[in-house]
Amino acid sequence: MRHLNRIKKFNRTRAHKKAMFSNMMVSFFQNGKIKTTTAKVKELRRLSEKIITRAKENTLHNKRIVLSKVKDRDIVAKLFDEIAPRYQNINGGYTRIIKLGSRMGDGAELSLIELVNVEDKTQSKPKGKKKEAVKEEK
Repeated sequence: MRHLNRIKKFNRTRAHKKAMFSNMMVSFFQNGKIKTTTAKVKELRRLSEKIITRAKENTLHNKRIVLSKVKDRDIVAKLFDEIAPRYQNINGGYTRIIKLGSRMGDGAELSLIELVNVEDKTQSKPKGKKKEAVKEEK
């Protein structure tokens, strides 16, 4: 039984899966978005959000940990200098998943994962404010 075994196998060896997601993270941080299957996108979100959270604190230890997961030094520098400072005041939710439908050849469900703009997060109203405004009007 697979109780509490959260990580998907993707029908690959551990080394192949690790290399695949490392390469996907490089492409994702380089372009800001990537299109692939929904299962891979969900796993990529889990990994990339942990990397961005690490990159928010600019220490040598965190740089070494991120460099062990993301194998491109230029992307790691971009992550620490450009991407992570945008999310300094946000705790999680750095990515957005948009479902695109089925792939023509094999019918696999495709999704797009992209980095969320900070403006989108700060301009959205908190959920509790709407009820308070209605009470004030009465």
